Amino acid sequence: MDQLQEIKDKFAADPFPQYLGIKLLELAPGYARVSMCLQDSMLNFHGIGHGGAIFTLADTALGLASNSHGDPALALTVTINYLTPALPGSKLLATAEQEHLTRRTGVYRVTVTTTDGETIALARGNVYRRSKE
Repeated sequence: MDQLQEIKDKFAADPFPQYLGIKLLELAPGYARVSMCLQDSMLNFHGIGHGGAIFTLADTALGLASNSHGDPALALTVTINYLTPALPGSKLLATAEQEHLTRRTGVYRVTVTTTDGETIALARGNVYRRSKE
């Protein structure tokens, strides 16, 4: 089976992103783009997007992009900067792009935006890649 199709199938069976309504839009080696509509259940007590929901969207994009090469990859660290509040009902997009790749590690940049192009958050993730052998 093609490694990208294998990752798509694993994503389709992953219950947490499915529960949140996260959709896979694009997947290529070192790259992933996902979307999520910000539901009322994803708001914090200020009435804006909960950081945990936004982080999960970014982390999902990171996981897809970092696993797209075929070897299992697990996040070592992920940092996120929230720049602008995400408003109820917004459709958010998270794009993960590979910045550096070695045999055992990878570094990814994740940008979370609205469909209008407003940047909501920026994240950086470091992953550990282990051999399938």
